[in-house]
Amino acid sequence: MFESFDATLLARFQFAFTVSFHIIFPAFSIGLASYLAVLEGLWLLKKDEAYLELFHFWKTIFAVAFGMGVVSGIVMSYQFGTNWSVFSDKAGPIIGPLMGYEVLTAFFLEAGFLGVMLFGLNRVGPKLHFFATLMVATGTLISATWILSANSWMQTPAGFAMNDAGQFIPVDWWKIVFNPSFPYRLVHMVLAAYLTTAFVVGACGAWHLIRKTAPRRARKMFSMAMWMATIVAPVQIFAGDKHGLNTLEHQPAKVMAMEGHYQSHPDGAPLILLGIPNSAEKRVDYAIEVPKLSSLILKHDLNAPLAGLDTIPEELHPPVNVVFWSFRVMVGLGFAMLGIGLWSLWCRYRGTLDSNVWLHRAAIVMGPAGFVAVLAGWVTTEVGRQPYTVYGHLLTAKSVAPIAAPAVAASLIAFIAVYFFVFGAGTFYILRLMARLPRDPMPDLDEGPLRSSGIMPGLAAHGTAHTNIQGGRHGV
Repeated sequence: MFESFDATLLARFQFAFTVSFHIIFPAFSIGLASYLAVLEGLWLLKKDEAYLELFHFWKTIFAVAFGMGVVSGIVMSYQFGTNWSVFSDKAGPIIGPLMGYEVLTAFFLEAGFLGVMLFGLNRVGPKLHFFATLMVATGTLISATWILSANSWMQTPAGFAMNDAGQFIPVDWWKIVFNPSFPYRLVHMVLAAYLTTAFVVGACGAWHLIRKTAPRRARKMFSMAMWMATIVAPVQIFAGDKHGLNTLEHQPAKVMAMEGHYQSHPDGAPLILLGIPNSAEKRVDYAIEVPKLSSLILKHDLNAPLAGLDTIPEELHPPVNVVFWSFRVMVGLGFAMLGIGLWSLWCRYRGTLDSNVWLHRAAIVMGPAGFVAVLAGWVTTEVGRQPYTVYGHLLTAKSVAPIAAPAVAASLIAFIAVYFFVFGAGTFYILRLMARLPRDPMPDLDEGPLRSSGIMPGLAAHGTAHTNIQGGRHGV
């Protein structure tokens, strides 16, 4: 049945499927670990029990997301020895140690302090517990560092030599780890993780503001999330621009596909906003474009020449349709996030951040936007690298294991069935947890005479005990 399918294409699709499931969980857990550290730090600093209640609420969600990320990552890594054994043999001397460093440093750090963070507050004390939370957050960032270093090396390989067997042999580990695209990719991905978490937290806060289930804690969640969107979204757009300039220098074919530039433009290239790439005719049909703006963005000169795909052999072209559209999805969502951030800033200035229902509804709609943007960016990066696994040195067609298409297809179908069941259930459970933010135990006492009179601490203690009884593991 599957004999007519190409084994390489099926292997690529299987890896794309598993990595797409995997990446959404680390993207969430990286940002959420840092958010937990901020919440606990604010609790220790301000002695406001609401921050501790939010910490307990989000730490349960973090534990589930972290577990699903670990499981999906382990499954994904097995494909290096099955579908991609040739790649593992040739690039293993470099990729293997980088992945090993991630386990030895980041994963052990996270695993060592995760249990303390989840269960140890009443056992080790607040300060040591806060240290454990910081170590978990640091571990997620270290993990991202090593994984992105390995991926960036595949995009912009450096510091290596080739032996007689065609293997990549490390020569300079500093150049390998800090390869030309690594700093840009790391910043871009970490900021994306923070934005992803911010919009999930913001959507959760907006949901509870609309339902009025926990207005005090929901306001804090929503306010913190909108501050993150307001500050980080423009920084991310700037970082993305710098990453694009780096990509133009080292992977020009990828940028040509992103921009839809089939032909060279000697007198300034237009920015194609929308259109339908036509690879057969080497043009973008129905293009909506701004003259010379692409040259201004990429070269900072309206009349700067830009080379097109006509300067590269056709067999080395990346799939333009996929890269063209995934890039626009990523950029479009990035500007939508910026718009939400600016809208929230205006509402904050007007004093309507907590009461603007349309902003809350927009935040709920934008809740999954970070995940979609991360996936779109990952597709742009990985598909834009084709037809190489190690850019410029190892073709994808020569990286796949000698396996038959039916075997890959059978495992792909099994992956699809199991992943949708297991991770679908996990995602459903996370959404249920988000929808069950315990109600505020007492009326909203943020302001007013009760707080200033000294009665508030006693009421807060009573409310905390009440939450502990009613809220189960979310209590204090």
